[in-house]
Amino acid sequence: MKAIGHRFDEIEAELDALTELRDKPAGTVRITCGDNVLHTVLLPKLTPLLREYPEIKLEFDMNYSFRDIVADRFDAGVRMGNTIDNDMIAVPIGPPLQMAVVASPGYFAVHPIPKTPADLTKHACINQRMPTSGGLYVWDFEKRGRKVNVRVDGPLIFNTAPPQVDASLAGLGISLLPEDWCPKFAGYHLYYPSKRQPSPAFSLVVKALRFSASR
Repeated sequence: MKAIGHRFDEIEAELDALTELRDKPAGTVRITCGDNVLHTVLLPKLTPLLREYPEIKLEFDMNYSFRDIVADRFDAGVRMGNTIDNDMIAVPIGPPLQMAVVASPGYFAVHPIPKTPADLTKHACINQRMPTSGGLYVWDFEKRGRKVNVRVDGPLIFNTAPPQVDASLAGLGISLLPEDWCPKFAGYHLYYPSKRQPSPAFSLVVKALRFSASR
């Protein structure tokens, strides 16, 4: 009877271990996003999660186009809040954003500083090719209710943000938008299908990324 009792204890311990393993969040969460939000938001917020739950794996697809996350089998995507379809659940993962026109001191040492959006048409500006439409991004501004759109021109066109920063630092032109003319807009949001039942691993990812204005 002692041998049988000892075996029962072993079985019970094994069942407890299996229950713990079953209840422990695990699996792969696939997210499509841009490179900027990956480095500034996703990796910093999700690093502690990976350390606490080593059975969770994260796969990131670096892409600036509007991917169909359902057809392409992603768990979620990251976009600006005002570009997300209504049938998706959108979770803010960062504060509202506000852009600014930037250039190097070297550039402004030989070119006058623009005072209004119209002045930008006289400057070498660094353009961005939009991944979905294929057109160049039209710089949009607003100040005290007045809205202005400006089509800029210059020697460089990119389809992502980091090389625009590098080009500006090199003195090759002006990038982005002026802070005093540009209104704040909805920042980065994690979005995912409303009809999909989230896994425990994905629920932890959402919890780790959710932005709180009190931070």
